[in-house]
Amino acid sequence: MRTKLLILASSIGMLGWGTVLPYQYAYAANTRGWGALAAALASTLFSVGALVAAPFAGRLSDRFDPVVVAVVAKLLAAVGVGGLVWAQSAPAFLVGMFVFGFGLTAAGPAASVLVLRWAGSDDRRKVFAYKFTAEAIGMAVGAFVAGQFVDLSRVDGMTFAFITAGAGFAISALLIHVAGIGAPAEVAPDLAAGEAETRVSTVEALRRIFAVPALRWTAVVAVALALGFYAQFESGLPAYALTVLDVDESAIGLAAAVNCVVIVALQVVVVRVTAKRNAASLLMVVGAVWTLSWIVLSVAQLTPGVASALFVTTFGIFAVGETMYAPVLNPLTASLAPRGLVGTTLGTFTAIQTTFSALGPLVAGALLGLGLANGFLGLHLLISLVAIYGAWRLRAALRARAAEERRSEQPVQPVQPVQPVQPALEPATA
Repeated sequence: MRTKLLILASSIGMLGWGTVLPYQYAYAANTRGWGALAAALASTLFSVGALVAAPFAGRLSDRFDPVVVAVVAKLLAAVGVGGLVWAQSAPAFLVGMFVFGFGLTAAGPAASVLVLRWAGSDDRRKVFAYKFTAEAIGMAVGAFVAGQFVDLSRVDGMTFAFITAGAGFAISALLIHVAGIGAPAEVAPDLAAGEAETRVSTVEALRRIFAVPALRWTAVVAVALALGFYAQFESGLPAYALTVLDVDESAIGLAAAVNCVVIVALQVVVVRVTAKRNAASLLMVVGAVWTLSWIVLSVAQLTPGVASALFVTTFGIFAVGETMYAPVLNPLTASLAPRGLVGTTLGTFTAIQTTFSALGPLVAGALLGLGLANGFLGLHLLISLVAIYGAWRLRAALRARAAEERRSEQPVQPVQPVQPVQPALEPATA
């Protein structure tokens, strides 16, 4: 029941993402007349808030009750996005976006730790998969509903979106609080830690995390897969579609909808089929799916007549990879984390992905702005191949780790003491 409430809370919380982020740039730049620079800074500060929050929240989730961390983070996001209603100047709007990004991202590592606490080891992939699907639905529903009410021709045209997002975060916080009532204090052995383990310095915690070879390769895969799709989902891919493929704006909205529908339709089936599959092998498949998607996008350049259809199809192909990526990455990262540093490890990985994802739009803007569409496609094709290689090396590291654990678990045979040899008695001489 606790995991079901957590999944529902995650879905409702992501309404805030869907109702605000797709429209905030145009609102700040045009509706409020603050200009493109202020609008770009708003997006940047949202990402900066997310970057600051992820490792900080991860450390707090190791030291304190993750229910409290998640609830406070959700309420902070509600304050940030709700405060945008009263933002009458660009600086006030920028502060609100920073707090919004901080609170939204800070809740992530804490929620992941709660999944690990409340779900058995056999159910963790499934719960993470359902949580990801619920968040995708929440984002899609939020964007669709906001699209019916947002009026960017009026200064108060996004008041409904801001209030809805704030209410969504508040309700999400309440659901997590309810789910945490009466939760057992003891945690799974892989999450348990002593006082000394949770209170190591941040530098020492990072040293311990990246001293694990499998975690280093997991970081490579996570960064490559984030750059290979998520970093371009909101800006690079739409820009490529509009400026290079010359597709209609409606195709972009349709592609996002297809992406969500495929995730919802396939997630349960994929989780069942891949339940016993090796995590690194699944990440290799995700990298292959990313590679196929970029090849299809390249073909779309050569076939203008069906470019729009291929662009929409690509988002469906990406979604197939997402159904494997989302349930696998967090459980794998948590299983490899040093003892007592699960939240810190999850937060660190979120921060790394956020950092590189923030660079994605800049890279896309530079390449597409210079007319280097082939460079844009080739770069991301290469990144996808790096993800496959990283997952292959990760699989080898996991096998070496498993072999080492088996050797350490083998009982040591006691050494039999050597019995001293009794000297033979010499016969008495006459």
